[in-house]
Amino acid sequence: MRHHTWKSAAPAALILLSTVVLAGCGDDEGAMPGMNHATPSATPSSATAQAGAFNDADVAFATQMIPHHQQAVQMASMAGYQATTPEVKQLGAAIKAAQDPEIKLMTGWLTQWGKPVPSPEHGDHGGHDEMPGMMTEDELSELGKQKGSMFDRMWVLMMIKHHQGAVTMAKTEQTAGKDPAAIALAKKIETDQNREIATMKRLLGQLPTS
Repeated sequence: MRHHTWKSAAPAALILLSTVVLAGCGDDEGAMPGMNHATPSATPSSATAQAGAFNDADVAFATQMIPHHQQAVQMASMAGYQATTPEVKQLGAAIKAAQDPEIKLMTGWLTQWGKPVPSPEHGDHGGHDEMPGMMTEDELSELGKQKGSMFDRMWVLMMIKHHQGAVTMAKTEQTAGKDPAAIALAKKIETDQNREIATMKRLLGQLPTS
């Protein structure tokens, strides 16, 4: 009798188990194609872009911050070649390491939003009034002519101004933006660059004035 009961119960248990497994797989497969924006594994950038959770302020933030960051990376590269103070070289390397990935992130957002991505030369053709802290080509050229500690001092002064402009833009995004990922990046930029501004102001007091 016990043997007969086991033989009858086992197929039933297997059928029940198979039904549960198939149901679970069916739910996953049915939800994924049209629900990527709702899955926990989706990145904030892709989720918000697919959901359309962005506005003109978000687009302006990314469109302007990309060339702003590109110029900071250009200046950081100049520090790598021309700076004589180790702290200036280290700061330049840190700025490049932080802002290169942010450029790629914002480029991805604009692409997903169906908006044009500014070219690396965007900042060379005017528009500086819209992007506070941007250096002119003449200013960058003058920086490139400096030698030794004079380069270091001018670079720090210019990068402080550049960072202050980025902080202003980041604050605007936090007030007017809609996209959660863009607002989060703006908060990060404000925090990181305010910290670097404080570092550069301390450094400025240690650099020769002539």
